[in-house]
Amino acid sequence: MEVQLQTRGKERSVAGRAQKFLVVDDHPLVRHGFALSVGEIHPDAQVLEAGSLDEAMAIADRTPDLTLVLFDLNLGDRSGRDGVRRMVEVLGNRPLLVISGSDEVADIVDSVRLGARGYILKTSSTAVLEHAISLALTGETFLPLPRAVLSGNVAAEAARPSGQILDRLTDRQRDVFQLLLAGHSNKEIARELGVLEGTVKVHVRAIMQKLGVRNRTQVAVVAARSGCFPEEA
Repeated sequence: MEVQLQTRGKERSVAGRAQKFLVVDDHPLVRHGFALSVGEIHPDAQVLEAGSLDEAMAIADRTPDLTLVLFDLNLGDRSGRDGVRRMVEVLGNRPLLVISGSDEVADIVDSVRLGARGYILKTSSTAVLEHAISLALTGETFLPLPRAVLSGNVAAEAARPSGQILDRLTDRQRDVFQLLLAGHSNKEIARELGVLEGTVKVHVRAIMQKLGVRNRTQVAVVAARSGCFPEEA
């Protein structure tokens, strides 16, 4: 299913200021590749680069109007969760997206729990990167949903529902459900279905109640375990 992305024009400036992105990765080619991709997605933005946690924190300190940070989970000078935690603390309410080659469930869950607005696999496409940035800039969280992750315990408490999921949903809830599984935000679902965003929120809450889950990730886990997750995900 094709991802419907949000209008870029609304994201190019914040209160009249040009956007500023920071890419943090200790591998120069990887870092520069992400910087080029961000520049393609937001051609009017300034894209900064840092090769270490200390350098990234220094840039964040002197750049209070940073729009968003892409942060490598395993930097050479500061590996893993501690680096994410410290960077999130420095950024405050400025969003951070983790970038990583790891699809381990623990890495994804812990990154989000530490305050990251999402987790992007380095094997992802530019479209996925654009979608993740779009969600983070609207206050939502992006999570990858490869089958290796869905088969793990991202939401172990989400029990497999009895009966067929789709049989328990109304026709409109099925439409919303399929778009949820494709990773769309409420705003994107509303635009796709031609309804109000508030209406989508009502349907999402109803779907979660029927499936006995509390968030979008758990919806995806239940769908995968029940065999109705879209093949292209």
